[in-house]
Amino acid sequence: MSNLQDLVNPNLEDYGNETTNFYAAAFAWEPKKQHQFVMSIDGIPSYLIHASGKPELSNGTVTLDHINVKRYVKGKSEWSTLSITLYDAIVPSGAQAVMEWVRQHHESATGRNGYSSFYKKEISLKQLSPLGEVIEEWILKGAFIESTNFGSLDWSQEDVVKIELTLRYDWALLNF
Repeated sequence: MSNLQDLVNPNLEDYGNETTNFYAAAFAWEPKKQHQFVMSIDGIPSYLIHASGKPELSNGTVTLDHINVKRYVKGKSEWSTLSITLYDAIVPSGAQAVMEWVRQHHESATGRNGYSSFYKKEISLKQLSPLGEVIEEWILKGAFIESTNFGSLDWSQEDVVKIELTLRYDWALLNF
């Protein structure tokens, strides 16, 4: 049987020791803030984008049955949809910008659908530091509109009109 001291990794730092810089390191980090981001979608001005989710990935499960036990391995990976919200400005019209993209998917007047090379876009989502530096960048490949809601109107409300989009994309890349 080995001694307990033999199991301790000698390269680990002792954060309980007062000679280490634990407290300085604990308060030196800066959190990312939700409101510091820029999203770029061709045809939609970035300043109209009010809110966005971040990419999500889920892995399917394959069950391997064997006599009295089950074993599991990863199945297919699927990127979840992404929800974004836009301001619907008078000029430039957020609704018009979204509708131009919708028309690349499907033209209501003729019933004609577009090729995926027409409506699929590459989207950039950049998280910013307090100084405006890009500290995280996601690239969404093959993004298209899965659904859209052009907002609502209500005489009893003073809020601005917002457009909600649900985007489907093929895959995402985290550059940094």
